[in-house]
Amino acid sequence: MNWHARFLALPAVLLVAGCSGSPQHLTSPTVSSAVASEGSSEQGAAKSPLNPVAAANHVAITTNQTGTHSGFFYSYWKDSGTANMTLGSAGNYSVSWSLGTSGNFVGGKGWNPGSSSRVVGYNAGVWAPSGNGYLALYGWTTNPVVEYYVVDSWGSFRPPGSNVTRVGSVTSDGGTYDLYRVMKTGPSIVGTTQFAQFWSVRTSKRATGSNQTITFSNHVAAWRRNGWTLGQHNYQILATEGFGSSGSSNVTVWQQ
Repeated sequence: MNWHARFLALPAVLLVAGCSGSPQHLTSPTVSSAVASEGSSEQGAAKSPLNPVAAANHVAITTNQTGTHSGFFYSYWKDSGTANMTLGSAGNYSVSWSLGTSGNFVGGKGWNPGSSSRVVGYNAGVWAPSGNGYLALYGWTTNPVVEYYVVDSWGSFRPPGSNVTRVGSVTSDGGTYDLYRVMKTGPSIVGTTQFAQFWSVRTSKRATGSNQTITFSNHVAAWRRNGWTLGQHNYQILATEGFGSSGSSNVTVWQQ
């Protein structure tokens, strides 16, 4: 992020970690009632924070919403600019975005609730940000409130920014990820509060166009070794995110 919000009408919050020209990052909508304890393998029916609806295949989405589609939870949020997200079959989605100089978009497919033990497979057949963007496993927990990222690729800016101190690393799925923790106060999935962000950021951009795996439990264990604890899972998606940029993606996600 630098930090997003899915609250539809919340003001922007101060950027805590970023670089010159990086966008403000907002937070999620009100917490869903579908939660699972950390480490739970529960898949969970999708109950979204925004009263989701079931979507038809290959429908272009251009407005803020969450829902269920073809067996997956999906989320779409932007504050300005344009972004067209098309829902394909099963875990597939595609996005094209043009956000001007300061717009923020995030969207993707996944699960609600998330799980600490989920092994996520994905294929980013297209990942083409022009400027700042992330390709990441992304989600929230409550009790405690935590926003987390496992970032596999990015555009012109490697999150969370050079001013944030690296506190370790973890080797997983054929690569090394640097670990970061940021505390902030602002809008969150449960309203305005103080919360932590946990980051695992791959040291080099991961290849796209082939099947890849994110073993989330490896990241959870590395965070826990640093004393960073997740809470009850809310949603968890394989996200495309853009900040003041343009680009396109076509991503398919599944559980292994």
